[in-house]
Amino acid sequence: MPDAAALHDVVVRRSGRNLLDHVDFSVAEGDRWVVLGPNGAGKSTMLRLLSARLHPTSGTVDILGERLGRTDIFELRPLIGLASQELADSIPVEETALDVVVTAGYGITGRWREHYDELDLDRARTLLAAFGVEKLSDRMFGTLSTGERKRVLSARALMTDPELLLLDEPASGLDLGGREELVRSLSQLAKDPATPVTVLVTHHVEEIPPGYTHALLLRSGTVVAAGPIEETLTSRNLTRTFGLPLVVEQRGERFTARAVSLA
Repeated sequence: MPDAAALHDVVVRRSGRNLLDHVDFSVAEGDRWVVLGPNGAGKSTMLRLLSARLHPTSGTVDILGERLGRTDIFELRPLIGLASQELADSIPVEETALDVVVTAGYGITGRWREHYDELDLDRARTLLAAFGVEKLSDRMFGTLSTGERKRVLSARALMTDPELLLLDEPASGLDLGGREELVRSLSQLAKDPATPVTVLVTHHVEEIPPGYTHALLLRSGTVVAAGPIEETLTSRNLTRTFGLPLVVEQRGERFTARAVSLA
């Protein structure tokens, strides 16, 4: 079975600087990947490639059996579920939470004259319920808290029953309670065999939901390490990734990281 997504020798160059520098990365069916790295590591750039919203400067990107540059991206994108801040910024503030989710069926933001049947609306409500925000269906997106928006966007990403699910820093900006509620929801998804191949971007190992199988560590646009999560998330690899002496600990299915005391 071919990989769900694969980058081969990919370079993304902007203003004379490589945002990604000869990156190789592949995602197989059933995988749950987390991508970690500091600011400017290339994490969001990689997600834009995987969501067919950016083409590489050189190298090849294959997504769901289609190669960027040789396929109609407007036919490919509906097969990819995406939750990101870039997407959030494009949603009209007066849009209801229910419409934020249901409009993913047409690959648009902002409901216009398109028609949705009751099955579409029921699915949207079910997804909102899965993330604990079904009571917000009629609330305007602009009135929601950061955590509520994150959960609505996660529900939207699953609306089209995608074959590839991409989550860009879903827990950023959340308080501890909000983070843990979202991590719990994402863990349930990760452990469900019906959930599509998933790639989640984060800065923090504490935000990795249980059930994730693989990790990719990026620094300055290059791959530091990639592979099964327990083999990859080591103190040595995270120290190289963040340029700071770090100790990684695993307790049960959760990870934590802290700086090494030099005292």
